[in-house]
Amino acid sequence: MARIHIQDAESDFDCAADDTVLRAALRAGIGFPYECNVGSCGSCRFQVIEGEVEDLWPEAPSLSPRDLKKNRHLACQSRAVADCVIKMRPDPSAVLPHLPTRFAVTLEGLRPLTHDLVEVSLRGTEPVQFVPGQYALLALPGVTGLRAFSMSNIANDDGLWTFIIKRLPGGAGSAWLFEQAKVGSQLHIDGPYGHAGYRAAIDRPVVCIAGGGGIGPMLSIVRGRAAAATGNDAVSLYYGGRAERDMIEPAIIAELGGQDGGCRYEAVASEPTSGSWIGATGFVHEHALAQLAASGALADREYYMAGPPPMIDAALRALVIDGGVPVGQVHYDRFY
Repeated sequence: MARIHIQDAESDFDCAADDTVLRAALRAGIGFPYECNVGSCGSCRFQVIEGEVEDLWPEAPSLSPRDLKKNRHLACQSRAVADCVIKMRPDPSAVLPHLPTRFAVTLEGLRPLTHDLVEVSLRGTEPVQFVPGQYALLALPGVTGLRAFSMSNIANDDGLWTFIIKRLPGGAGSAWLFEQAKVGSQLHIDGPYGHAGYRAAIDRPVVCIAGGGGIGPMLSIVRGRAAAATGNDAVSLYYGGRAERDMIEPAIIAELGGQDGGCRYEAVASEPTSGSWIGATGFVHEHALAQLAASGALADREYYMAGPPPMIDAALRALVIDGGVPVGQVHYDRFY
């Protein structure tokens, strides 16, 4: 166990030998800025002033030679091997409403949704607490490193965690889930994490835009919206895939809670392969925002988005820069 002091912040926390600097700080209720939690985005950079840390991924793409020269590291990929003094700027908004913990779960179900999307159901022994739209880290047998996946269900007392996971070419984690996972397998969860969770206190129409595996957290938000029963329950859910085979059947979307009551669902194909596709075409964010702009001011809504970084970045530009939507009304999770 190492003790870490944050310079100029009057904050200290313990980092266990098998934990990372970032997750140990978040478990202690410290607002350590971060986004992806798996070494890809670089949001959790910090500087070591005294002491020593071990880099779990020295070749992480978000660390530059200049970072290394200045003894900067990624908190999500660093383990303290001695007491340390570090330099970073705590952000109160990064403090999580439910402090993350680590625990064992049992694989209870695997349900194919498309050729490369599967719904994974895991069962723990304790009640499940998280904000719709958050994610967790999964430790998979025989797979090096943790994998970040967003929940598709909502908090419950039954210990149930569900995820919609997309198979990635060359991805060891998704390959295990698609090829080797068996009901009864033992896994471990670390969570919850993430800042793109549903803001239940905000009474504005909600727009959810998802690409690929991003449909999971958007379904969680739709379910959370229904459970919260706020005054304005209008929800629009847009899902983008490349072609027909990437689309989840509307009946399954409805069963998963994404097309019920006040929720309007629409699928958008960017590259339909035949003339049989009768839905919208193009990029999902462009279709969604054009449709919404035609029906009222974009700034009158609250936005939640999950998908690949290019989709999120393009949608942010369209909403905030071109559409005049206040940045505080846009919540997103990039799927690296």
